[in-house]
Amino acid sequence: MKYLHTAIRVNDLPAALDFYCGILGMVERRRIQGRQRPCDLVFLSMPDDEDAQIELIYYHDPAYRRKVEGFGHVAYQVENIYATCRALLDKGMALNLPPRDGFMAFVKSPDGISFELLQQGKPLPPEEPWISMPDQGTW
Repeated sequence: MKYLHTAIRVNDLPAALDFYCGILGMVERRRIQGRQRPCDLVFLSMPDDEDAQIELIYYHDPAYRRKVEGFGHVAYQVENIYATCRALLDKGMALNLPPRDGFMAFVKSPDGISFELLQQGKPLPPEEPWISMPDQGTW
């Protein structure tokens, strides 16, 4: 696995960008739309350390934003999302979000910390048992 980023949910995106970029000196690396819920994802890092990133998550729905504020997850890239998830299941882990899309899955540590697993490169073709596997709890 390769470390990618740590995610933080923010309530005020301009204020967060002012803090992380204006005060701490980080730079915006990329900005995309969320895959699972309507949100903006903004990836930041220090100018000389692009590999250690923070992902700011700004949910469009104010009620949802208030419900899930604060720390989000730690993300790792994996070579094969299906093989990684199969190995985790074999070790007794629950998949909070199975890799139904061939790209993304979530598991939680015993302390409730969410770990996002992302397929390296393009998503793998969707396949069973992942397609029909239900979510387990929150992620």
